[in-house]
Amino acid sequence: MSNKKPSISEMRQTYESGTLYKQDLAQHPIEQFSKWFEEARNTVEISEANAMIVATVDADGMPSSRVVLLKALREDGFVFYTNYESRKGHALTQNPKVALLFFWNALHRQVRIEGTAEKLSREASVQYFQSRPKGSQLGAWASPQSSVIESREVLEEKHKELTEQYKDVEHLPCPENWGGFLIRPHSLEFWQGRPNRLHDRMRYQMVDGKWVVERLAP
Repeated sequence: MSNKKPSISEMRQTYESGTLYKQDLAQHPIEQFSKWFEEARNTVEISEANAMIVATVDADGMPSSRVVLLKALREDGFVFYTNYESRKGHALTQNPKVALLFFWNALHRQVRIEGTAEKLSREASVQYFQSRPKGSQLGAWASPQSSVIESREVLEEKHKELTEQYKDVEHLPCPENWGGFLIRPHSLEFWQGRPNRLHDRMRYQMVDGKWVVERLAP
């Protein structure tokens, strides 16, 4: 038996995990997302159902994407936290248009979201920051996210200093440059893989203050 791996062009799999019809959809896209999210988080093969790709465009028109973790799902959108002086923080401050992508391969599903970003209140950011494990709080203080640093040792030394400084403190103060973004969606597309690449794609779009659902060709 040959152990030769397929070439990149030959890599493919058949999607047969489910179907998606308009009559199966919830009336509101956040409700539909919540349904799919719960199924994803209860799927053993999916270790981080809240992992999502955040795509931004900076003031020069340069796109950038990275994986972050969804930390709250609200009726008005999706919440994640970051250093506001990171690359994505600067990009979202300069251009609040943003896209999110959830991909749950074990279920052959993805959700594409387009919307606008706005900063959460300082109170909400502080509350969440101080609910995090202490190690995560220290890490946020130690890392000048997205900035060039001289070496790994510089980062570790800063972390060591902060650990000593706050050894008797459980809830650190929240850095001024750290906080949350709320992504308010205006478009959500639910994609269900199907055989022969005839996938199901159902899109919710906000039109004149109402959500309109349309089927898209795969």
